[in-house]
Parts: sequence; structure tokens; C-alpha cells
Amino acid sequence: MDDRKQHGVVASSHEYARYDQVDKPAYRLAEQDAGEEAFDEDFVIRTCDLGRALHGDERDRRRFADELGAAMQEVGFAILEGHGVDPQLFVDAARWVEDFYTSVPLEDKLRYRAARHGSVSEGYFPIQETSAIHPDLVEGWVFGRRAFDLDGEPGFDAAKLWPRPEFEPRFRRLVEAELPLFRPILASILTYLGCDPHLYDDRLVRAKLGLRLNYYPPLRDGMDARAGRLLGHEDIDLFTLLPAPTVEGLQILNRAGKWVRVHAPPGTIVLNTGDYLQRLSNDILPSTTHRVSRPRDPALARRSRVSFPLAAYLPEHDVLRVLPGLAGPRYEPIKVITFHTRTTAKFYGDDYAVEVPVDS
Repeated sequence: MDDRKQHGVVASSHEYARYDQVDKPAYRLAEQDAGEEAFDEDFVIRTCDLGRALHGDERDRRRFADELGAAMQEVGFAILEGHGVDPQLFVDAARWVEDFYTSVPLEDKLRYRAARHGSVSEGYFPIQETSAIHPDLVEGWVFGRRAFDLDGEPGFDAAKLWPRPEFEPRFRRLVEAELPLFRPILASILTYLGCDPHLYDDRLVRAKLGLRLNYYPPLRDGMDARAGRLLGHEDIDLFTLLPAPTVEGLQILNRAGKWVRVHAPPGTIVLNTGDYLQRLSNDILPSTTHRVSRPRDPALARRSRVSFPLAAYLPEHDVLRVLPGLAGPRYEPIKVITFHTRTTAKFYGDDYAVEVPVDS
């Protein structure tokens, strides 16, 4: 393990605070020995019925906005039911992720190594290479909007971004099913914050997105237990939609500094706030630390685990400004590409950051 990764295993998040563009809590990046970490086994993440916003009247939409906003303000996470996506699609997608990773040889995966495209790093991340400070036990692959034939553009060639192009239409089905949720979710959050619910509608017409396919191989003896499966981190986006995983492991850090195990029913979607939205909301909505830990059941640890979160981004040349009407702005306006790459330079190296003036 190189020196930076070795240090990350023993470090506090605040040792990397110079990269953060919003206020974040202090925590140990790596998992501690049993008994050294505090868990809140009684904390319950709120479940919200998105169907009220999708199919209800004005009163239903207002009620959903209040419930969702309260959940996100409390802990930055909510569980969505009533979203209208066929649960079988999530079952199928889990199978596709497993097939995708196990059927593509490593040498073919490495031809698609992740690199920055705009503000987001897209492509393949080998196991233990999610970042320069995370020796995580996961393979990852980020597909941006350009990886999907969503807009019917002439000359689209899936083979440029997919080692097996036949997977593009499969995962496009997943993206097309979840994309319509972006606008009502953001409109509900803006309503809760007292803003025009349509303030960001134009940014979501051809929404900038990232579908991340995660494959956690079965855990074996000798794997570095300090790495966990995915170390503590926050998402850098507006919000993330995560169809409920079937294997235990997702944990979040609540405002009391205790870890909470996420129990989301099959077919639901776990929603969490990202750094963009924490900044826009002037810290009202926290971008909550989360991680993927080893399952407590040894039998589950010997199984592979998959997840396929979908991130909602803003265009890289947009400007992040504290939302109008929120008193006492704590942050100056900043270009999305500057905000995003300054933050993720923590994971990819200082030369990853791109500085673009707000008025350019």
C-alpha cells in the first residue's frame, strides 16, 4: 500500500479538510475495531411516499415536501417509496452488474480507466483504486450521460465507453426509469427551503448524471479489514438515488456522531444529499457521511455485493450560489467545476483541481 493510502487508513477526515468546500464532521476514515465505534441502533431513517408528489394534488405535494425536507435536514437521508419504478428492474439491474463485472476480463476493464470528463471522473476504478486515500474492497465504474443513447444523437457508439456494448441499453432502461424522479425531488426540496420549486427545472431538461456500478467481491481471509468495503465519504452532487441493496453494509453517520445501519425495504430507493445541495441550502441540508461496512453475518460476507447509485449533478460551468431567500449566506458563489474538482482532488491528487473564475 502506498504512503498516502497507508495514511488514509489511520487518518481523520479533518486531516483532509482543506479540500472540502462545505463544512463536514470529523470522523476516522477507516473502520475501527469492535467496541471502538458508537452505533445508534434505535435511529430510524424516515420513509417518504414520493407518490404524493408524483400523483397527488397541491396539498399532497406540500405534505411530501415537508416530510422529505425534514428527513433530509435531520440526517441527509430518506427512504423513498411510491416512486413508480418497477422493483423488478432493480432485481434485474443487480444481476446485470454482477454479470458485467465477472464477464469482462481485467485487461479489457483497464482500457477504460477513469479520467476526468468535465467535472466528473468517469470510467473504471480497479479494486482498492477508488481513490488515493481509500484502499476500498470494491470495483467501481462511472457512466455519465454521454455513455447512454438518451437523446438519439447521430453517431452514438456504445463501444467507445462500454467493453460490452450490449449492456448499454440494459442500464439505459434503469437510467430512463429514474431520471423522471430528479425534477419532483428537487422541486420538493426547494419548496421545503422556501424557494421557487421550478428554479432548477432548466438544468434538468438534459440532466447531468452519473450512474456508478459498484461490485464488491466476496470477502476472503487476508483482505485488509481496515479498508472495509467502502470507506467513509460524502457524495459530491445534488443528491443520489440508490435502489435498496440486498446485502447489509450501508451505514450513515448521524448528527450525534454515531453510525446508523440503513435498513431499506426491497424495491425502495435510498435518497441522500450531496455537497452541491449542502452548499446551495446554506448547510440546512447536510451532505452526510456514509460507508459500506462488512456484513455482521459471515455468510453474507462470503457473497458478492452490488449497488448502482445514480447521481444528479449540475453542469460544470454553472455557478453554485446559496439559494435566494436563505439568510446569512455562508458561502461565496463558485463555479461547479471548481467546487467539484477542488473537493475530489482529495481522492485523485492535487493536480485534479480546475480553477475557473465565477465571471468567466
